[in-house]
Amino acid sequence: MKLNELRDNEGAARKKKRVARGPGSGKGKTAGRGIKGQKSRSGVALGGYEGGQMPLYRRLPKRGFTKPNRLDFAVVNLGLIEKFIAAGKLNAKEEITEDALVAAGLTSDKRDGIRILAKGEIKTKITLKVTGASASAIEAVKAAGGSITVAASAE
Repeated sequence: MKLNELRDNEGAARKKKRVARGPGSGKGKTAGRGIKGQKSRSGVALGGYEGGQMPLYRRLPKRGFTKPNRLDFAVVNLGLIEKFIAAGKLNAKEEITEDALVAAGLTSDKRDGIRILAKGEIKTKITLKVTGASASAIEAVKAAGGSITVAASAE
């Protein structure tokens, strides 16, 4: 079999029904919308308008608060750092900074800083310098014989 001989099985790909293209199409005239009424017309807002009654989305309580200036951290797990060291993408002998983590491809960008979490195991002795880290991540790095420097308060 060659690439130019590849095709779908018979009846696997159906052609899209083109509505409002004349009586011969099988969906001409009213285009499958029936006759008259709100649903047959364009610009229908049946999900939002309830005939003068208070709409459902306004009757339900709104809860919570989203802080407009909250910090958005890029999250990196310890297990991934260990994996990248084993692959030779990170040098464990040098201090691992946020720029080094981005350059290695652990995260696409720094955002408001990088926060280290303790998911996975770390066996290599490393020196980390990041914006934030969880308490268990700091413990795990210290248990492996390394050190972690948290630049600013992460929370």
